[in-house]
Amino acid sequence: MVSLWGSKNGEEHEPQSEDHEDGADETPSSHHRAPERREPDERSRLLPPGHNGFLDPDDPAVTPYNLWSVRALRFFMIAFLFITFLWWILLLVSIFVSPPMMHSRGSGFFDFSYTTLTAGNIILAVIFFTTPSKATQISSWIVTIFLLIDVIIISAVERLRIEEGWVGIASVVWAALISLYTVAADRTVAWGKKSEEERLTGRRETRRSCREWCAILTSQVGMIVLIVIVFLLTCTLILRSSDASLEPPGNRYYVDGAKYQIHLACEGNVTYGVDGKRSPTVIVEAAEGPVEDTFEDWIFDAHQNGTIDRYCYYDRPGIAWSDNAPSPHSAGMTTTSLLEALIAAGEQGPWVVVAGGIGGIYGRIFSSREDGNIHALMLVDSLHEDLLSRVASPGRGFLLWAYGIISPLGWDRLPGAIFAGRTREDRTYGRSANQGGKYIKAKLQENLVADSLTHSEVIQARQIQDRKTPLVVISSGVSNRKDSEWEEKQKDLTTLTDNLIAWDVVNGAPHEVWKTFEGRKILEKRLGELVRGN
Repeated sequence: MVSLWGSKNGEEHEPQSEDHEDGADETPSSHHRAPERREPDERSRLLPPGHNGFLDPDDPAVTPYNLWSVRALRFFMIAFLFITFLWWILLLVSIFVSPPMMHSRGSGFFDFSYTTLTAGNIILAVIFFTTPSKATQISSWIVTIFLLIDVIIISAVERLRIEEGWVGIASVVWAALISLYTVAADRTVAWGKKSEEERLTGRRETRRSCREWCAILTSQVGMIVLIVIVFLLTCTLILRSSDASLEPPGNRYYVDGAKYQIHLACEGNVTYGVDGKRSPTVIVEAAEGPVEDTFEDWIFDAHQNGTIDRYCYYDRPGIAWSDNAPSPHSAGMTTTSLLEALIAAGEQGPWVVVAGGIGGIYGRIFSSREDGNIHALMLVDSLHEDLLSRVASPGRGFLLWAYGIISPLGWDRLPGAIFAGRTREDRTYGRSANQGGKYIKAKLQENLVADSLTHSEVIQARQIQDRKTPLVVISSGVSNRKDSEWEEKQKDLTTLTDNLIAWDVVNGAPHEVWKTFEGRKILEKRLGELVRGN
């Protein structure tokens, strides 16, 4: 019998020894075997069975990021954003300096707009990646459909395809693909969110927190902005498609190594004098706007009245039917392009150069380079080289750039076409021509080099100008009264050659002297004297 207090000889330890010995005889299979540990994966439970295997729906661990497919979608989305940003930077630079093989014969503003739209689409998708919604998916589909329509329009209309080039086509295709990707990503995240909620909480969560509703609302506002932008881009493309069907008088000629085309047209027949020599042809250099918009009118009247026999006019790069030239582009480069186009058309002098406004800069460079083939020079309220700084002002350049960036939205062209009855003629060479991206790009190029390259070229032209060339200067009385510096520079223009025929100041006439009856009468009279050599 075992004593309650045990014994000194250690008998109280015998049962323990027996138990220990009995336990030693037990086989390993009689004990509960611990489960083997394995590496966790995306389907592993996050809490032990003691919590019934489910998490609270608001637990941060309940997230679609648990799935590698969702994480991969986000990774590629950020990579696409990086690629788009690099392309955006390259297009921004190309507006000012055309990289090799990236010159667009159009304005270059459309491809920049599509790339900006793409970047905005990706940024919204990244910020609100974990809050998918049906509204976002529907909005993304609308953006995608409009972009696919734009791809079809640009690809189907030959003129748009030529003007946009591979850069513009690649930009709109990339925008469409990215929009499709955001739709797929949103649907995949919605599936992943549902899957993880069912796995970790036991049911799909149907309620949304206030934070999620705010995110969806913000995302939807951003998507509505994108829809409005892409809708306006599509409408402007449709307008451009309509304008592209307007055939130009004359022809377009490739210049500068076939990089772009210049529009050139000639009216009248080649005539010869009694001495058998070819009669002079008037070469018309437009003022600030397209030559077809009023400036050609009085030349046409002079031809109809028999004052002149033949005249030729052209559109500077980016104006009316001419393509935009690579950047940077100076007045001297434009003159070189004109000479190439005249040769390609088989036209030859002698020339009577008639130039108005800023066109006087171009006309003077042309006159100096065609030395020996210039019959006379006529300047109509022409810009002086010392005043080119007005054209080159940084503020004007910034406004032109900003105006060009938003021009693809057609915020002024679309209302003009819908409510004001503006026609394709108005938009191509008429009163609405200055709203087009090509025109704005041409003026921006003019601004960027007016006080540098162009100024140097016209200074050089003045030095090499044939001093025997007959010269007529006609000035605006209104411009002279308003600006004493302008009047002083008009007087200086009369010293370009030693053979000044006349300097007429038309009182009451604005800068566009040809818009008044008195101005037209003097212009036609002086032009006839120069052509006849009186």
